[in-house]
Amino acid sequence: MAAAAAMEAADSNISSGNMVSWVASGVALWSTAFVLARGLFPKRSYDFCNRAVSTMHAVAAVCLAFLSVADWSCPVCPLAAASTPRQMRALAVTLSYMVYDAACCHLHGDVRLDNTVHHLVSIVGIGAGLAYRRCGTEMVASLLITEISSPLLHLREMLKEFGVRDTDLNLLVDVLFAVTFSAARMGVGPYLTYVTVTADNPLLIKAMATGLQLVSAYWFLRILRMVRYKLGKKKPLPSKGKAN
Repeated sequence: MAAAAAMEAADSNISSGNMVSWVASGVALWSTAFVLARGLFPKRSYDFCNRAVSTMHAVAAVCLAFLSVADWSCPVCPLAAASTPRQMRALAVTLSYMVYDAACCHLHGDVRLDNTVHHLVSIVGIGAGLAYRRCGTEMVASLLITEISSPLLHLREMLKEFGVRDTDLNLLVDVLFAVTFSAARMGVGPYLTYVTVTADNPLLIKAMATGLQLVSAYWFLRILRMVRYKLGKKKPLPSKGKAN
């Protein structure tokens, strides 16, 4: 009992006093990982190395989100509740990655409106959740559904750099990504947005949840067009009849 109490006290200290240092350390960690990736893959592009770091984050984020769920019989319970230390750690890791990725994209000149909105919504939303020390359940669930398709997203782009285009492998990864993204963000996502907005959460958290779902819907439409295009390319051309 005494050991458990000591561990809980240590967790409370981490969650209350060290979140800023966690985020700053995380930004340094992701930046170092990118520099190492550039050194390990000197012939690969800036985007390739950034996607390698992004894949590492996605895997880590999904694992941390899974470990942060207190009760799998009701993964989004309790709503609008105080965040647990484990949830706050998971969110701090992703907040640090979002800060790194936003800076990385800006330095590379990859400043697109949808990507900028995604970074802004994520940074403000997660930062607000950590500041309020609330909504950990909803935010960790959001972290899980938004990152679970990310490894496939990055894999499909990295394969292109290896020259894997218009192949069955490329099509398989595209379809798996589309299915995973659609099931998570357009299947579970609207429900999670609804329970977040209708719960007794701060207005800023509700606004960020809505914004993230709108970005997901926009990307969903783009993915549908991509899949239709890819499947259309795979259709066999009609055979021409021989002239008599």
